[in-house]
Amino acid sequence: MSKLRRAGIFERLADRGAWIVTLAKSYPSGHVIPLHFHDRDQLVYAFQGVMTVRTGVGSWIVPPHRAVWIPKTVPHTITMSGDVAMRTLYLKPRLALSLPRSCCVVNVPPLLRELIVSACAAGALRHRVASERHLIDVILDQLQVIELTPLQLPGLSDPRARRVARSLLANPADPRSFDALCTASGASRRTIERLYQQETGMTLGRWRQQLRLMHAMRLVAEGEKVTHAALAVGYSTASAFVAAFRKVLGTTPTRYLRAHSGGYPQI
Repeated sequence: MSKLRRAGIFERLADRGAWIVTLAKSYPSGHVIPLHFHDRDQLVYAFQGVMTVRTGVGSWIVPPHRAVWIPKTVPHTITMSGDVAMRTLYLKPRLALSLPRSCCVVNVPPLLRELIVSACAAGALRHRVASERHLIDVILDQLQVIELTPLQLPGLSDPRARRVARSLLANPADPRSFDALCTASGASRRTIERLYQQETGMTLGRWRQQLRLMHAMRLVAEGEKVTHAALAVGYSTASAFVAAFRKVLGTTPTRYLRAHSGGYPQI
């Protein structure tokens, strides 16, 4: 068992005979669910607000009507930006074979959204109950064709690359050049660029762009104006942030969060 695993809390779920167990809960902005893990795969859905999920290998931001897939035994924390309405499905291991054995953010289309709400209203779904079995089957069918959303920020293991990452995480708007950041980390820019590409599949510039996008999304969810959020994380203009947001989520930050604010079912 890894050091990180030992540090996390094992949360054992009730009704261990059910194929799917659910949780419907709301959290205030700024709330942090501490490091923990489960013996089931889980789909954590943001009905309202923005969640940031962190593990030992990276972080994922989950805006409204997206969900994060977390395989069993992966220790993770969840931080809330804005008031969050969370709906979670805990699946028996290996039910959703099409999803990866690593964390990812997925799009939640309207049908799957309603299925999640119905499952949470039921509390738990058992295969031996015909009506519940049918709901399980449709949920699994939806998970077979679910689309991934690129809202992850991979972590790094090399100490020099991690020093650059820590500097940018502490201040996404850090004005220093890449050469200066890399020199301060104890390596050349060429070395750091190679490490980022090897460990994350991203260039250093692309990694910083992803960090800025994710951090700005959290600020907007917490109530900051789009212009202030964009400038606070280092975008040269608000329109640059809007363009990056639109590329990933298909609309502007203001329209997206307005469309997905409030109106979630009380369970």
